[in-house]
Amino acid sequence: MGLPGFWDNPAAGAPLLRQRRSLERLRETLDRLRADAEEVEIWKELVSDGEEDEQLETFLARLAIELPKLDLQLKLSGPDDEKSAIINLHPGAGGTESQDWAEMLLRMYLRWSEKEDFEVEMLDRLDGEEAGIKSVTFAVRGPYAYGYLKESHGVHRLVRISPYDAAKRRHTSFASVDVYPEVDDEVEIDIVDKDLRIDTFRASGAGGQHVNKTESAVRITHQPSGIVVSCQNERSQLKNRATAMKILRSRLYQKEMDRRAEEQAVREGEKLEIGWGSQIRSYVLHPYRMVKDHRTGVEVGDADKVLDGFIDPFIEGFLAGKMSVSVDDEVPS
Repeated sequence: MGLPGFWDNPAAGAPLLRQRRSLERLRETLDRLRADAEEVEIWKELVSDGEEDEQLETFLARLAIELPKLDLQLKLSGPDDEKSAIINLHPGAGGTESQDWAEMLLRMYLRWSEKEDFEVEMLDRLDGEEAGIKSVTFAVRGPYAYGYLKESHGVHRLVRISPYDAAKRRHTSFASVDVYPEVDDEVEIDIVDKDLRIDTFRASGAGGQHVNKTESAVRITHQPSGIVVSCQNERSQLKNRATAMKILRSRLYQKEMDRRAEEQAVREGEKLEIGWGSQIRSYVLHPYRMVKDHRTGVEVGDADKVLDGFIDPFIEGFLAGKMSVSVDDEVPS
C-alpha cells in the first residue's frame, strides 16, 4: 500500500484494503485473548496465595461468554464473511400456511439481530392477503453479519398443528432463506443497462394513500441471469430503484461466487452441496418439539427458544463443521 501509485486506482486496491481490515480485526481479537491470558495468570497467583475476590467470579463469568465468541470470530475467514448481509425470505407452496411460516422466520432473524446488536433495514416487504408475508428482503448490517448468517441459506421446513385448519390437522410448510453478502461500491459488478428490464408499479400494503396512488415501486429483471428484484418500501421511485440495484448487485456477486465454488469442486472431484432448493433445517412443533439442522446434525430441544432468535448453536455447528451435536436447552423459568 505504500508503493507509489497504489492510491491512484481505488478499485484495484479495494481487495487489499478489505484484506487489511480483516487482518486488523483478527489482530484485535488476538490482542484481547492475550490480555485475558495475562489476567488469568494474575488471578492464579492471587488464588494460590489464598486471596479471594468477587471480581474473580465476575471475570471468569465474562471469560466464559467472550471466549466462545472470540473462537467463533476466528473461524470467520471467508472472503465475504466480514460483510453485512442481505436476506430474502420466500414462502413455499401452501398459501397462508407457508406465508405465516415465512413471517415466523422473519421474526426469528429480527430477534437474533437485535440480540447481537446488528442494524436491520427493511428493503422490500409484500404481505399476504390473510396473514404472513409473500416475500421480504432486509439487510442485517454490522461486522461479520454475512459470516454468521450464511449458514441459513436454503429451505427451512416447519411441522405443526395448523392454526388455520379448523380440523386441527398437522401441516408441513416450507420457506426459502436466501443470504447474500452486501457488496459495496468497491466491488466491481458489470451490469449492462441493455440487460435490464425495469418495471414500475403501485406499491401494496402499508404506506398510506401516497404509496398506493403512485407508481413508486420498482421491479428490475436482469435478463441474462433471470434474477428479479423489487423494492417498494420508499415513497420515491428513485430511492426504490437504487435499493433494487443494490440487491441485484449482491445477488449477481453471490451467483458468481457460487459458480467459482462449483468449478473448484469439480476440479477437486467433489460434489458441492449448495443450499439452493435443498432442505437444510426442520422445525418440529408437533408431535414433539425440536429443531434439527440436517447438514451438521445440530439439534436444539427448545423449538420456541430457537424461533425467538436462539440460532447460535446452528451458526457455531456450521462454522465448526461438527457432525453430531445435541443441545437440549430449556428456557429458564
